[in-house]
Amino acid sequence: MTVSSFPVANPHLAPVEVPDPALLPRVQELCDLTDPYTCGPRQEELFAAAMAEINAWHADRSPFFRSLAQRADRGAAEPYGAPPVHANFFKRHEVLSIPREEVELHLTSSGTTGQKSQMFFDRWTIRAAQRMVARIFERNGWITPDQEVNYLLYSYEPAPGLNLGTAFTDNYLCDFAPARQVEYALRHTGSGHEFDPFGTVAALRRFAQDDVPVRILGFPAFLWFTLERMRAMGLPPLSLPEGSLIVLGGGWKGHADRQIGKEELYARVTEQLGVPSERIRDTFGSVEHCVPYIECDHHRLHAPVWSRVFVRSTRTLEPLPHGEPGFLHLVSPYITSVPAQSVVMGDLAALQPGRECPCDLETPWFTVLGRAGVSRNRSCAVAAAELMKGLS
Repeated sequence: MTVSSFPVANPHLAPVEVPDPALLPRVQELCDLTDPYTCGPRQEELFAAAMAEINAWHADRSPFFRSLAQRADRGAAEPYGAPPVHANFFKRHEVLSIPREEVELHLTSSGTTGQKSQMFFDRWTIRAAQRMVARIFERNGWITPDQEVNYLLYSYEPAPGLNLGTAFTDNYLCDFAPARQVEYALRHTGSGHEFDPFGTVAALRRFAQDDVPVRILGFPAFLWFTLERMRAMGLPPLSLPEGSLIVLGGGWKGHADRQIGKEELYARVTEQLGVPSERIRDTFGSVEHCVPYIECDHHRLHAPVWSRVFVRSTRTLEPLPHGEPGFLHLVSPYITSVPAQSVVMGDLAALQPGRECPCDLETPWFTVLGRAGVSRNRSCAVAAAELMKGLS
Protein backbone atom coordinates (compact mmCIF):
# COMPACT_ATOMS: atom_id res chain seq x y z
CA MET A 1 0.00 0.00 0.00
CA THR A 2 1.19 3.50 -0.76
CA VAL A 3 1.90 5.78 2.17
CA SER A 4 2.06 9.49 1.42
CA SER A 5 1.80 12.78 3.23
CA PHE A 6 -0.63 15.54 2.31
CA PRO A 7 0.13 19.14 3.27
CA VAL A 8 -2.25 20.64 5.79
CA ALA A 9 -4.02 23.54 4.19
CA ASN A 10 -7.60 24.62 3.80
CA PRO A 11 -7.79 27.08 0.95
CA HIS A 12 -11.36 26.03 0.22
CA LEU A 13 -12.90 28.53 2.67
CA ALA A 14 -10.96 31.44 1.22
CA PRO A 15 -12.80 34.11 -0.81
CA VAL A 16 -13.11 33.54 -4.54
CA GLU A 17 -14.55 35.95 -7.09
CA VAL A 18 -16.95 35.20 -9.95
CA PRO A 19 -15.52 35.73 -13.46
CA ASP A 20 -17.50 38.96 -13.94
CA PRO A 21 -18.76 40.65 -10.74
CA ALA A 22 -20.85 43.13 -12.73
CA LEU A 23 -22.80 40.37 -14.46
CA LEU A 24 -22.97 37.83 -11.61
CA PRO A 25 -23.38 39.75 -8.32
CA ARG A 26 -26.21 37.53 -7.04
CA VAL A 27 -24.33 34.36 -7.94
CA GLN A 28 -21.46 35.71 -5.88
CA GLU A 29 -23.76 36.59 -2.98
CA LEU A 30 -25.46 33.20 -2.99
CA CYS A 31 -22.23 31.21 -3.10
CA ASP A 32 -20.77 33.41 -0.35
CA LEU A 33 -23.47 32.29 2.13
CA THR A 34 -21.67 30.60 5.00
CA ASP A 35 -24.51 28.58 6.53
CA PRO A 36 -24.99 25.65 4.13
CA TYR A 37 -28.58 24.97 5.18
CA THR A 38 -30.06 28.40 5.78
CA CYS A 39 -33.44 28.82 4.13
CA GLY A 40 -36.29 31.31 3.94
CA PRO A 41 -37.82 33.97 1.66
CA ARG A 42 -34.60 35.97 1.41
CA GLN A 43 -32.58 32.94 0.35
CA GLU A 44 -35.25 31.92 -2.15
CA GLU A 45 -35.29 35.39 -3.71
CA LEU A 46 -31.50 35.38 -3.90
CA PHE A 47 -31.44 31.92 -5.50
CA ALA A 48 -33.95 32.94 -8.18
CA ALA A 49 -31.95 36.09 -8.99
CA ALA A 50 -28.72 34.10 -9.19
CA MET A 51 -30.36 31.61 -11.56
CA ALA A 52 -31.52 34.46 -13.81
CA GLU A 53 -27.94 35.74 -13.96
CA ILE A 54 -26.41 32.37 -14.77
CA ASN A 55 -29.03 31.61 -17.42
CA ALA A 56 -28.19 34.90 -19.14
CA TRP A 57 -24.47 34.15 -18.78
CA HIS A 58 -24.75 30.80 -20.59
CA ALA A 59 -27.20 32.10 -23.19
CA ASP A 60 -24.65 34.75 -24.15
CA ARG A 61 -21.71 32.34 -24.30
CA SER A 62 -23.03 28.92 -25.31
CA PRO A 63 -24.81 28.48 -28.66
CA PHE A 64 -26.09 25.15 -27.38
CA PHE A 65 -27.74 26.65 -24.31
CA ARG A 66 -29.02 29.66 -26.22
CA SER A 67 -30.81 27.36 -28.66
CA LEU A 68 -32.11 25.19 -25.83
CA ALA A 69 -33.44 28.21 -23.94
CA GLN A 70 -35.15 29.59 -27.04
CA ARG A 71 -36.98 26.31 -27.61
CA ALA A 72 -37.90 26.11 -23.92
CA ASP A 73 -39.46 29.59 -24.11
CA ARG A 74 -42.09 28.13 -26.41
CA GLY A 75 -42.97 25.32 -24.02
CA ALA A 76 -43.87 24.82 -20.37
CA ALA A 77 -42.09 26.99 -17.83
CA GLU A 78 -39.08 25.33 -16.21
CA PRO A 79 -38.05 25.85 -12.58
CA TYR A 80 -35.98 29.04 -12.38
CA GLY A 81 -36.14 29.42 -16.15
CA ALA A 82 -33.46 26.80 -16.73
CA PRO A 83 -34.31 24.07 -19.26
CA PRO A 84 -32.82 20.83 -17.95
CA VAL A 85 -30.06 18.90 -19.66
CA HIS A 86 -29.72 15.16 -19.08
CA ALA A 87 -26.37 14.14 -17.60
CA ASN A 88 -25.87 11.70 -20.47
CA PHE A 89 -25.62 14.67 -22.85
CA PHE A 90 -22.19 15.42 -21.40
CA LYS A 91 -21.04 11.90 -22.27
CA ARG A 92 -21.37 12.69 -25.97
CA HIS A 93 -20.80 16.44 -26.23
CA GLU A 94 -18.28 18.99 -25.00
CA VAL A 95 -19.99 22.34 -24.48
CA LEU A 96 -18.26 25.26 -22.81
CA SER A 97 -19.25 28.78 -21.88
CA ILE A 98 -15.65 29.91 -21.45
CA PRO A 99 -12.59 29.95 -23.73
CA ARG A 100 -10.54 26.75 -23.48
CA GLU A 101 -7.58 28.69 -22.14
CA GLU A 102 -9.66 29.52 -19.04
CA VAL A 103 -10.20 25.83 -18.21
CA GLU A 104 -8.40 25.13 -14.96
CA LEU A 105 -9.53 21.55 -14.43
CA HIS A 106 -10.87 18.76 -16.65
CA LEU A 107 -12.60 15.81 -14.95
CA THR A 108 -14.38 12.74 -16.27
CA SER A 109 -17.14 10.65 -14.75
CA SER A 110 -16.28 7.14 -15.89
CA GLY A 111 -13.60 4.55 -15.35
CA THR A 112 -11.26 2.75 -17.69
CA THR A 113 -13.75 2.13 -20.52
CA GLY A 114 -17.17 3.29 -21.61
CA GLN A 115 -18.60 6.70 -22.30
CA LYS A 116 -17.35 9.52 -20.12
CA SER A 117 -18.84 12.83 -19.16
CA GLN A 118 -16.30 15.48 -20.06
CA MET A 119 -16.62 18.36 -17.62
CA PHE A 120 -14.52 21.50 -17.65
CA PHE A 121 -14.07 23.91 -14.77
CA ASP A 122 -12.77 27.44 -14.56
CA ARG A 123 -11.19 28.65 -11.35
CA TRP A 124 -14.43 30.08 -9.97
CA THR A 125 -16.52 26.96 -10.57
CA ILE A 126 -14.21 24.42 -8.98
CA ARG A 127 -13.31 26.71 -6.10
CA ALA A 128 -16.98 27.48 -5.44
CA ALA A 129 -17.79 23.77 -5.33
CA GLN A 130 -14.86 23.04 -3.03
CA ARG A 131 -15.92 25.82 -0.71
CA MET A 132 -19.41 24.30 -0.46
CA VAL A 133 -17.89 21.04 0.76
CA ALA A 134 -15.72 22.96 3.19
CA ARG A 135 -18.75 24.83 4.58
CA ILE A 136 -20.56 21.55 5.25
CA PHE A 137 -17.48 19.99 6.84
CA GLU A 138 -17.03 23.13 8.93
CA ARG A 139 -20.65 22.99 10.13
CA ASN A 140 -20.20 19.37 11.19
CA GLY A 141 -16.93 20.08 13.00
CA TRP A 142 -14.90 17.96 10.59
CA ILE A 143 -12.21 20.55 9.81
CA THR A 144 -9.52 19.80 12.37
CA PRO A 145 -6.22 21.47 11.44
CA ASP A 146 -4.70 20.59 14.83
CA GLN A 147 -5.65 16.89 14.78
CA GLU A 148 -3.71 14.41 12.67
CA VAL A 149 -5.64 11.51 11.16
CA ASN A 150 -4.89 8.35 9.22
CA TYR A 151 -6.67 8.13 5.87
CA LEU A 152 -7.97 5.04 4.12
CA LEU A 153 -9.20 6.01 0.67
CA TYR A 154 -11.50 3.61 -1.13
CA SER A 155 -10.65 5.33 -4.38
CA TYR A 156 -8.01 5.35 -7.05
CA GLU A 157 -4.34 5.70 -6.19
CA PRO A 158 -2.96 8.72 -8.09
CA ALA A 159 -1.46 7.91 -11.46
CA PRO A 160 -0.33 9.94 -14.48
CA GLY A 161 -3.30 11.09 -16.53
CA LEU A 162 -5.89 10.10 -13.92
CA ASN A 163 -8.65 12.72 -14.01
CA LEU A 164 -11.62 10.91 -12.46
CA GLY A 165 -13.94 13.09 -10.44
CA THR A 166 -14.09 10.69 -7.49
CA ALA A 167 -10.31 10.52 -7.18
CA PHE A 168 -10.08 14.32 -7.24
CA THR A 169 -12.79 14.67 -4.58
CA ASP A 170 -11.37 12.10 -2.16
CA ASN A 171 -7.90 13.59 -2.40
CA TYR A 172 -8.98 17.14 -1.68
CA LEU A 173 -11.04 15.95 1.31
CA CYS A 174 -7.68 15.14 2.85
CA ASP A 175 -7.08 18.89 3.18
CA PHE A 176 -9.49 19.12 6.12
CA ALA A 177 -7.27 17.30 8.64
CA PRO A 178 -3.50 16.73 8.52
CA ALA A 179 -2.48 13.27 7.36
CA ARG A 180 -0.25 10.98 9.34
CA GLN A 181 -0.63 8.21 6.75
CA VAL A 182 -2.66 7.85 3.56
CA GLU A 183 -3.53 4.42 2.19
CA TYR A 184 -5.30 3.65 -1.09
CA ALA A 185 -7.50 0.60 -1.55
CA LEU A 186 -7.44 0.79 -5.36
CA ARG A 187 -3.77 0.39 -6.22
CA HIS A 188 -2.23 1.55 -9.46
CA THR A 189 -0.67 -1.42 -11.28
CA GLY A 190 0.95 0.44 -14.14
CA SER A 191 -1.82 -0.48 -16.55
CA GLY A 192 -4.87 0.20 -14.38
CA HIS A 193 -6.09 -0.17 -10.82
CA GLU A 194 -6.74 -3.22 -8.67
CA PHE A 195 -8.48 -3.54 -5.34
CA ASP A 196 -6.07 -4.65 -2.61
CA PRO A 197 -8.24 -6.34 0.05
CA PHE A 198 -5.44 -7.75 2.16
CA GLY A 199 -3.51 -4.48 2.20
CA THR A 200 -6.69 -2.66 3.17
CA VAL A 201 -7.37 -5.03 6.07
CA ALA A 202 -3.76 -4.69 7.21
CA ALA A 203 -4.05 -0.88 7.12
CA LEU A 204 -7.19 -0.93 9.27
CA ARG A 205 -5.56 -3.22 11.82
CA ARG A 206 -2.52 -0.96 11.96
CA PHE A 207 -4.63 2.20 12.27
CA ALA A 208 -6.62 0.65 15.11
CA GLN A 209 -3.38 0.46 17.11
CA ASP A 210 -2.46 4.09 16.43
CA ASP A 211 -3.47 7.01 18.65
CA VAL A 212 -5.11 9.24 16.02
CA PRO A 213 -8.57 9.06 14.40
CA VAL A 214 -9.12 7.35 11.07
CA ARG A 215 -10.94 8.89 8.11
CA ILE A 216 -12.34 6.45 5.56
CA LEU A 217 -13.45 7.99 2.26
CA GLY A 218 -14.81 6.55 -0.97
CA PHE A 219 -16.87 3.75 -2.47
CA PRO A 220 -19.17 1.92 0.00
CA ALA A 221 -18.94 -1.33 -1.99
CA PHE A 222 -15.26 -1.69 -1.16
CA LEU A 223 -15.83 -0.93 2.51
CA TRP A 224 -18.44 -3.69 2.60
CA PHE A 225 -16.08 -6.04 0.80
CA THR A 226 -13.39 -5.30 3.38
CA LEU A 227 -15.76 -6.08 6.25
CA GLU A 228 -16.74 -9.34 4.56
CA ARG A 229 -13.08 -10.25 4.05
CA MET A 230 -12.32 -9.55 7.72
CA ARG A 231 -15.17 -11.81 8.77
CA ALA A 232 -14.08 -14.55 6.36
CA MET A 233 -10.56 -14.35 7.81
CA GLY A 234 -11.97 -14.82 11.31
CA LEU A 235 -10.58 -11.50 12.51
CA PRO A 236 -12.02 -10.02 15.70
CA PRO A 237 -13.73 -6.61 15.58
CA LEU A 238 -11.50 -3.55 15.62
CA SER A 239 -11.98 -0.38 17.62
CA LEU A 240 -10.85 2.57 15.56
CA PRO A 241 -9.79 5.56 17.69
CA GLU A 242 -12.38 8.02 18.96
CA GLY A 243 -13.19 10.74 16.45
CA SER A 244 -12.89 8.47 13.43
CA LEU A 245 -15.09 9.44 10.51
CA ILE A 246 -16.43 7.61 7.44
CA VAL A 247 -17.64 9.61 4.42
CA LEU A 248 -18.84 7.40 1.58
CA GLY A 249 -19.64 8.25 -2.03
CA GLY A 250 -19.99 6.71 -5.46
CA GLY A 251 -22.81 4.28 -4.78
CA TRP A 252 -23.10 0.61 -5.74
CA LYS A 253 -23.74 1.05 -9.47
CA GLY A 254 -22.78 -2.09 -11.38
CA HIS A 255 -23.26 -4.40 -8.39
CA ALA A 256 -26.93 -3.98 -7.52
CA ASP A 257 -27.18 -7.72 -6.90
CA ARG A 258 -24.63 -7.37 -4.08
CA GLN A 259 -25.85 -4.10 -2.63
CA ILE A 260 -27.05 -4.04 0.96
CA GLY A 261 -29.10 -1.43 2.75
CA LYS A 262 -27.48 1.48 4.52
CA GLU A 263 -28.76 0.30 7.88
CA GLU A 264 -27.02 -3.06 7.50
CA LEU A 265 -23.81 -1.48 6.24
CA TYR A 266 -23.69 1.09 9.02
CA ALA A 267 -24.45 -1.56 11.65
CA ARG A 268 -21.63 -3.74 10.38
CA VAL A 269 -19.22 -0.79 10.36
CA THR A 270 -20.10 -0.08 13.99
CA GLU A 271 -19.81 -3.76 14.89
CA GLN A 272 -16.50 -4.43 13.14
CA LEU A 273 -14.75 -1.05 13.25
CA GLY A 274 -16.31 0.59 16.33
CA VAL A 275 -17.40 3.77 14.50
CA PRO A 276 -20.81 5.03 15.71
CA SER A 277 -23.63 5.56 13.22
CA GLU A 278 -23.59 9.36 13.48
CA ARG A 279 -19.94 9.33 12.31
CA ILE A 280 -20.83 7.40 9.14
CA ARG A 281 -22.19 9.56 6.33
CA ASP A 282 -23.07 8.79 2.75
CA THR A 283 -22.93 11.47 0.07
CA PHE A 284 -24.32 12.14 -3.37
CA GLY A 285 -22.59 14.08 -6.08
CA SER A 286 -21.49 13.89 -9.69
CA VAL A 287 -18.98 15.44 -12.01
CA GLU A 288 -21.89 17.00 -13.93
CA HIS A 289 -23.25 18.66 -10.76
CA CYS A 290 -20.55 19.26 -8.15
CA VAL A 291 -22.77 20.64 -5.39
CA PRO A 292 -22.26 18.33 -2.38
CA TYR A 293 -25.13 16.43 -0.76
CA ILE A 294 -23.93 14.97 2.55
CA GLU A 295 -26.11 13.04 4.96
CA CYS A 296 -27.25 14.62 8.20
CA ASP A 297 -26.83 12.65 11.42
CA HIS A 298 -30.16 10.94 10.62
CA HIS A 299 -28.76 9.88 7.24
CA ARG A 300 -30.89 12.07 4.98
CA LEU A 301 -29.44 13.91 1.96
CA HIS A 302 -30.55 17.51 2.50
CA ALA A 303 -30.25 20.10 -0.25
CA PRO A 304 -27.82 22.88 0.67
CA VAL A 305 -28.71 26.54 0.20
CA TRP A 306 -26.78 26.69 -3.08
CA SER A 307 -29.04 24.21 -4.91
CA ARG A 308 -32.64 23.15 -5.47
CA VAL A 309 -33.79 19.57 -5.94
CA PHE A 310 -36.72 18.30 -7.99
CA VAL A 311 -37.96 14.87 -9.01
CA ARG A 312 -39.36 14.43 -12.52
CA SER A 313 -41.72 11.87 -13.98
CA THR A 314 -39.94 9.11 -15.89
CA ARG A 315 -42.78 9.24 -18.41
CA THR A 316 -43.49 12.94 -18.93
CA LEU A 317 -40.55 14.67 -17.20
CA GLU A 318 -43.05 16.83 -15.32
CA PRO A 319 -42.00 17.77 -11.74
CA LEU A 320 -43.51 15.40 -9.20
CA PRO A 321 -44.83 16.08 -5.67
CA HIS A 322 -43.04 14.95 -2.53
CA GLY A 323 -42.79 11.22 -2.05
CA GLU A 324 -43.23 10.16 -5.67
CA PRO A 325 -40.25 8.47 -7.37
CA GLY A 326 -38.75 9.79 -10.58
CA PHE A 327 -35.61 11.18 -12.17
CA LEU A 328 -33.47 13.29 -9.85
CA HIS A 329 -33.22 16.88 -11.15
CA LEU A 330 -30.57 19.18 -9.65
CA VAL A 331 -30.39 22.96 -10.13
CA SER A 332 -27.66 25.40 -9.07
CA PRO A 333 -26.24 28.67 -10.47
CA TYR A 334 -22.68 28.05 -9.25
CA ILE A 335 -21.27 26.82 -12.59
CA THR A 336 -19.97 29.37 -15.12
CA SER A 337 -17.79 27.06 -17.23
CA VAL A 338 -20.43 24.71 -18.70
CA PRO A 339 -24.21 25.17 -19.11
CA ALA A 340 -24.92 22.52 -16.47
CA GLN A 341 -26.93 24.67 -14.06
CA SER A 342 -29.96 22.37 -14.49
CA VAL A 343 -29.14 18.66 -14.81
CA VAL A 344 -31.42 15.61 -14.85
CA MET A 345 -29.52 12.63 -13.50
CA GLY A 346 -29.89 8.98 -14.42
CA ASP A 347 -30.76 8.25 -10.80
CA LEU A 348 -34.23 7.58 -9.49
CA ALA A 349 -35.08 9.41 -6.28
CA ALA A 350 -37.90 10.59 -4.06
CA LEU A 351 -38.00 14.05 -2.47
CA GLN A 352 -39.29 14.84 1.01
CA PRO A 353 -39.88 18.12 2.90
CA GLY A 354 -37.36 19.10 5.55
CA ARG A 355 -39.89 18.67 8.36
CA GLU A 356 -40.00 14.92 7.66
CA CYS A 357 -36.47 14.55 9.06
CA PRO A 358 -35.94 14.74 12.84
CA CYS A 359 -32.63 16.60 12.48
CA ASP A 360 -32.33 20.37 12.83
CA LEU A 361 -32.06 21.05 9.08
CA GLU A 362 -35.11 22.52 7.37
CA THR A 363 -34.21 22.08 3.71
CA PRO A 364 -35.79 19.30 1.63
CA TRP A 365 -34.03 15.95 1.42
CA PHE A 366 -34.06 13.08 -1.03
CA THR A 367 -33.54 9.35 -1.11
CA VAL A 368 -31.71 7.77 -4.03
CA LEU A 369 -33.65 4.71 -5.16
CA GLY A 370 -31.28 3.40 -7.82
CA ARG A 371 -30.38 3.86 -11.45
CA ALA A 372 -33.03 4.26 -14.15
CA GLY A 373 -32.81 1.39 -16.61
CA VAL A 374 -29.79 -0.44 -17.94
CA SER A 375 -27.38 1.00 -20.48
CA ARG A 376 -23.78 0.78 -21.59
CA ASN A 377 -23.01 4.07 -19.84
CA ARG A 378 -20.85 3.50 -16.80
CA SER A 379 -19.82 5.77 -14.00
CA CYS A 380 -16.50 5.61 -12.17
CA ALA A 381 -18.30 3.63 -9.45
CA VAL A 382 -19.18 0.99 -12.04
CA ALA A 383 -15.58 0.70 -13.14
CA ALA A 384 -14.39 0.47 -9.55
CA ALA A 385 -17.00 -2.13 -8.66
CA GLU A 386 -15.88 -4.29 -11.58
CA LEU A 387 -12.48 -4.60 -9.93
CA MET A 388 -14.23 -6.62 -7.22
CA LYS A 389 -15.27 -9.39 -9.61
CA GLY A 390 -13.58 -12.63 -8.74
CA LEU A 391 -12.38 -11.39 -5.36
CA SER A 392 -15.19 -12.82 -3.27
